Amino acid sequence: MKEGKKKTPEVIVENIVASTSFADKLDLDAIAQALEEAEYEPEQFPGLVYRLDNPKTATLLFRSGKANCTGAKNVENVRKTVEIIADKLRNLGIDVYKNEDLKIVIQNIVAISDLGTELNLNEVAMGLGLENVEYEPEQFPGLVYRLEEPKVAMLLFGSGKIVCTGARRTEDVAIAVQKLADELAALGLLKEKEEGD
Repeated sequence: MKEGKKKTPEVIVENIVASTSFADKLDLDAIAQALEEAEYEPEQFPGLVYRLDNPKTATLLFRSGKANCTGAKNVENVRKTVEIIADKLRNLGIDVYKNEDLKIVIQNIVAISDLGTELNLNEVAMGLGLENVEYEPEQFPGLVYRLEEPKVAMLLFGSGKIVCTGARRTEDVAIAVQKLADELAALGLLKEKEEGD
């Protein structure tokens, strides 16, 4: 096997969940009537759902003025979503915080990656240490591996595919995936694909 630079697994962000506050309080009934794209059924769910096509996101607005944004694939699209909704609310005459006062907090980033090789999850579970792993193949085909630094949970599948959740910064996802790949390689559980495979 040739010694070369290790290939860093590509990480693709699938969803960012973020929270913010638009105002001290929001009149969801008035917003629902004024914005035809709004979905609001308080007897089923206390929040108003507002979807955007560009960027493709959904935002939950609550009476408290707080909101959660989901669906963005990068932090810039979270910001863009928050600014678009703030503008729409201002256009309705709602007293919304200034854009520079709209604090956005990333709550969770969900990303996927592929180690490029099949994994024997029984060997992975033993190698990574049972105290950090949940693996019950009768109940779920994936192995859950929890990292302390960065604090994330990773779902590993026999195909070599990974789903990473719990990160609050996109850099943490890349760090976590690289850390996992390095640990598996050190344990001899990551088989390099030969040229031409």
